[in-house]
Amino acid sequence: MRVMIFGAGYSGKAIGRLLAEGGHHVAGTTRSADKQAALAGCGITPFLFDGAGLNADLRAELAGVTHLVQSIAPGREGDPLIRIFAAEDLRSVMPKLEWIAYLSTVGVYGDHGGGWVDEDATLKPVSQRSVERVEAERAWQELAGRHGLPLAILRLSGIYGPGRNTFVNLNNGTARRLVKKDQVFNRIRVEDIAAATAFLAADNRPGIYNVTDSEPCPPQDVVTEAARLMGVAPPPEQDFDSAELSPMARSFYGENKRVSNARLRALGFAFRYPDYRKSLAALWAGGRWNKDPAGAF
Repeated sequence: MRVMIFGAGYSGKAIGRLLAEGGHHVAGTTRSADKQAALAGCGITPFLFDGAGLNADLRAELAGVTHLVQSIAPGREGDPLIRIFAAEDLRSVMPKLEWIAYLSTVGVYGDHGGGWVDEDATLKPVSQRSVERVEAERAWQELAGRHGLPLAILRLSGIYGPGRNTFVNLNNGTARRLVKKDQVFNRIRVEDIAAATAFLAADNRPGIYNVTDSEPCPPQDVVTEAARLMGVAPPPEQDFDSAELSPMARSFYGENKRVSNARLRALGFAFRYPDYRKSLAALWAGGRWNKDPAGAF
């Protein structure tokens, strides 16, 4: 495979590293020249992309790409690649393209009152950012369908892993145990995102898949478990209704659901970190919890 990852951030670097370790040629984009070295350190050939247009170097690389991973959030102006390919033909830019992955979010399901949802559930996004994701998913489905390309949509839950986790929050004093009655969240280790992407890419498999752990739980339980592993006292519980939160932080609690990963598991994919307890224990025991994400996977 020759892979291009648009938006090689936290998840993109993990995907790129895993694929590069598997012997595939991987390139990725960043907006900042300062971040190019971090991509190179993950085995990813770095390219600059400003979200507005494709420069000559990037076009030359795209001419040989077989697998495209889009990890850039759309924003109010929509998906940047969709805008580009509305103006010029996708096949003319990537004539060898065989498969597309779009990294989305379980936020597209909105609030289901704590009930279980799967990939066939009704989409009723609550936040503006989730509305934008639904629009981007549909745009990619239309674009892929027009060109007869298999498209995998990966709906991700709350992402964490080395350098970005509850241990870090406890260590720097920002961890909170907010309690909202019956509230649950799913989460996903970044390494499992990478593994799921590689698994689907290996067979150019299309479809919509929830990439999430198997045990949605109250968020305060994760903080309590991480504190136990660290051997420190957990922060006191706070009532959600009276807590001081930014509008964005509060908006996350407006969506309550349990997200099933059964479809992906039915294909034979095995999550390395299916629940937060196993994941946190491995992260703590391995001593990688506070490592630089660019070199931690």
